[in-house]
Amino acid sequence: MRQRWLYAWGLGSVAFGGASLLVPLYIVQLGASPVQLGLLAATAAVIGAPGAIAFGRLANRVEHRRTLVVLTLAGVAVTLAVIPLLSSITAIIVANAALWLVVASVAPVLTMLVVDDAPESAWTERIGLLNKYQGYGWAGGLVLGTAWPLVATQVGGGGSTTRALFWLLAACAGASALGAVRSLPHPAPEDRVTSERRVRRIARILSISRRGIKGTTFAFSPNRLYWTTRGIHPRRLAGKVNPALATYLAAATLFFTGFAAFWAPLPLFFTGVGFGSGQVFGLYLASSLASAVLYEGAGRFASTYDVRLLQSGALAARGLLFPLVAVFTGLGAVSVGLAAAGVGLFAIGLTWAVIAVVGTAIVTRLAPPSVRGEVLGVHTALGAVAGGIGGVLGGWAASFGYLTAFAVAGGLVVVGAALVLSLRTLSGGDRAVVAPTEPIATTSGAEVPAVSTEEVAEGRAD
Repeated sequence: MRQRWLYAWGLGSVAFGGASLLVPLYIVQLGASPVQLGLLAATAAVIGAPGAIAFGRLANRVEHRRTLVVLTLAGVAVTLAVIPLLSSITAIIVANAALWLVVASVAPVLTMLVVDDAPESAWTERIGLLNKYQGYGWAGGLVLGTAWPLVATQVGGGGSTTRALFWLLAACAGASALGAVRSLPHPAPEDRVTSERRVRRIARILSISRRGIKGTTFAFSPNRLYWTTRGIHPRRLAGKVNPALATYLAAATLFFTGFAAFWAPLPLFFTGVGFGSGQVFGLYLASSLASAVLYEGAGRFASTYDVRLLQSGALAARGLLFPLVAVFTGLGAVSVGLAAAGVGLFAIGLTWAVIAVVGTAIVTRLAPPSVRGEVLGVHTALGAVAGGIGGVLGGWAASFGYLTAFAVAGGLVVVGAALVLSLRTLSGGDRAVVAPTEPIATTSGAEVPAVSTEEVAEGRAD
């Protein structure tokens, strides 16, 4: 596989990463309420689901894939160029939904492109390489937002600086589109339709791989949603969800809702205590980098220690940190609050690394082998639904005060932690279900188990 097009895609990911926080900060500048900020987060979380499914089905035919990628990047460039010209918060919410619709929709297409001309033995490496470029690009967007106020003095202050950053990100997306036109591969026409065997194998790789650098603040992954839910058959699931698994899925719904309820009003809270846009970008970057650094260690912990205690402990710590961020950030001078917020978000990022990796191990262990793929898909879908609900809930709760919103978010996470702690079956039993058999390269360069020993023995490795 020629890697030149991945550089172009990485440049486009700079635009995605920067826009993920710049749009919320922009509507805050325009005077958005907590409820409007919650709606912005909720629509971005849920809009990608139908888009990923529609694009994924369309891209099942090889000849459409290059066009979909180029149109996506061009659409992002146009949207980012237009948003700073809008003064209506409602119009910006709609434009932001359109932005994340196209970004989410193209994710399955990229996965198909990287595996098209490769043998199955190379798929894990290819998908890991794609995640690497996307992750570096996303982080680059956050770095750009952090540094921009310091290097754009000639542009002017306030809204002018923000608009200039929008246009710079739009230029990144536009340059990415031009680069993609010249460098995207041409898959062999003889393999025109993605087979169901490929679908099952790709779904397995994506469902158990660790999340990229954006996961700590943008947990919903449309790519995972498309691949892991494509093979769901409700009749196969009927009667096969045992009480322990049902309890964990209920817990996941609660804590994913709590995560979204925390992140939705956070930009407004930070700007309200006096942080500049560059400082807010820096805080989000600290959280994202913290989770990326710990992914490898979290994988080792999951294979060595009691996953019930690891997951419930990480969740409880995160639930307590949510309101503590509000308490300590508001104390003292802005510099003191910034340091406190930085420590708090760094710690929150560390907890996400454990939750993301251990959560997949738990679902894999609790799910009956015959429906394990479907259950992983349900787990992913719950995260998407909870992201939408949590965004609205967090915005609404923040209208009564940020401490109230973060306490509600933390409370949901702590209740989820209590449910996980109640699953004593996780502390015993055979660990072979998640024993590593073949490694998967991830964004952080770590390795995770690709296929369980049970699945190899029973011929379900694909």
